[in-house]
Amino acid sequence: MNGLQALGYNNTYSETTPISKKTTITKTEYWEKYYHYPDVTYEWNNGELEEKGMSDFLTSLMSEWLSELLNHYLRVHSIAQKTWLEMGFNLPLPTKSEVRRPDLAVVLNSNPVPLLLEDNSYSGIYDICIEAISDSTQADIERDRSDKKIAYAQAGVKEYYILDGRNRYMAFYRLNARGTYGPIKPTQEGIIKSRVLPGFQFRIEDLLTRPSPDEMINDPVYQDFVLLGYSEAQQQIREVERQVAEEKRLRQKAEMEIARLKKLLANNNLPE
Repeated sequence: MNGLQALGYNNTYSETTPISKKTTITKTEYWEKYYHYPDVTYEWNNGELEEKGMSDFLTSLMSEWLSELLNHYLRVHSIAQKTWLEMGFNLPLPTKSEVRRPDLAVVLNSNPVPLLLEDNSYSGIYDICIEAISDSTQADIERDRSDKKIAYAQAGVKEYYILDGRNRYMAFYRLNARGTYGPIKPTQEGIIKSRVLPGFQFRIEDLLTRPSPDEMINDPVYQDFVLLGYSEAQQQIREVERQVAEEKRLRQKAEMEIARLKKLLANNNLPE
């Protein structure tokens, strides 16, 4: 998804827009002239510029929800970093080269190529790539569903997710021993579980309904990483309330015992 397009920028080129008339753009030219190009997000496919198409608003909301879920997970498990804003990376493929810019991506801390704070592109291979389906044209759809699926697998991206707010093309893939993608099979409850990020999981249905963090903190699927500190505080409050209630019960029991003994003394005309 093109972030600038989503904000309403116009893709109409003026006469001064320096789009190359060459049939082939070198990778060096791409990085120098087109990677930071205003208003349009370009990818590079073996000498050709490819404009990233638009995602619909519903798919954008789904991507935002999953991005925030990743943030919750990474606050608790600081084993990786998440990128967004279509940070590009190079794919050295067997017969060609590409530069792709996934909508979301994850780099493990154990990745041999670290993601540095000053980077505006990534020099290694992402561990997870996530694309919010671009459905402006059929070519955009096939690029996400087929071309990138093949390229990401060949480059060694361990997991690849395709998001679709209308649930037409949603897919979740994991790299197998043959170096190709197989589908990640959801559990019987419809839960997708990542192997790249141990413990990170989500219901496919929740991608469509986008529950709030308040709704997830007591959900067994999310309670181990969504607002964990808040959940722990809730548990502490409940424990204090339990202790206060127990102390009140014991105090009432003691007061009843004192009253019984006083009554017994009075019935026997004994001094207190």
